[in-house]
Amino acid sequence: MMSDKTYAELREYIDKNSLGFPETSSGVELKILKRLFSTKDAEMILKLKPSQERESADQIAERSGLDKNVVEKELESLSKKGLLFRIRRDNITIYNLAPFMIGFYEYSVNKIDEDLAQLYREYFETKYIFELGKYNVPGFKVIPIEETIETDTVLLPYQKLKQSVRDARIISVTDCICRKETKLLKSSCNKEYPIENCLSFGAAAEYYIENGIGREITADEAIKIIDEADEAGLVHAGANKLHLSNICNCCPCCCASMRGITQFGLDKHKYMNAIFESIIDEDLCIACNACIDRCPVDAITMEEDFAVVDRNKCLGCGLCHRTCPEEAITLQLREDRIEPFPSFKT
Repeated sequence: MMSDKTYAELREYIDKNSLGFPETSSGVELKILKRLFSTKDAEMILKLKPSQERESADQIAERSGLDKNVVEKELESLSKKGLLFRIRRDNITIYNLAPFMIGFYEYSVNKIDEDLAQLYREYFETKYIFELGKYNVPGFKVIPIEETIETDTVLLPYQKLKQSVRDARIISVTDCICRKETKLLKSSCNKEYPIENCLSFGAAAEYYIENGIGREITADEAIKIIDEADEAGLVHAGANKLHLSNICNCCPCCCASMRGITQFGLDKHKYMNAIFESIIDEDLCIACNACIDRCPVDAITMEEDFAVVDRNKCLGCGLCHRTCPEEAITLQLREDRIEPFPSFKT
């Protein structure tokens, strides 16, 4: 069928991203595309450049030979559906196809149902978990709240989570699609974590707000959400770049990247950039096990009468600090840390 050929071409097009969209023997990835994209949508997407270079409707119309007004209308429709990323600057709108993650997977948070959730889960578990980690370069950086960090540490701007939030031009919040997917599938989750805590900033926030995917909030509201997520035991992580574009508050049994570590047993650095590490003062530790229960990646064990951190597993999230009754745990910058990228395409 022509439509099947179109979707196969769309998959190949999306797969050309640095983070691709590989095919499976079951064809589940094509079922996902058919749920999200109409044939007309797919045909329009295929007229964009096969790269992450952003283009205006004028540029796309000129190259494809189509009427500019028709192209502009279709591009706006695609972006409103969460299938095409859009930025408006200085009266110019530019577009590009986002990858599956972070991209049209997250943008489908308001349309996901049990059937789509099942397709996502099948694709993740059979293929996409390995795609996420194939370069051994983490897509996320872990960003602890400042209160958990050793007090005399000199922090770079990107390492100051709450200050970065306060400096943001515009902020949005929406539901965490990972936990929403788990609830739809009635899968096991260790806790009833809060769900409306997926934060976006700047151009990403504008996209969420304009398309009705998320709602606009203030910096104070965002910081309250982060504090509540921290208390609940969720890991704060953003795209692994210096500029703050998003904060996911990640559950170890629902988050796609976290599951690569906790359920598939893969190396953390495939998914999460740990910039800090937890340090336990042996003299202050009372061997209460609170930090062991709190750690989302089982990086802490008890040896004799004090807790010990496996730095190869530790995410540097700081969650153990909050629960320690003796304040025996602090976060320190890793001497062998790898700094986030200056930038990369959304």
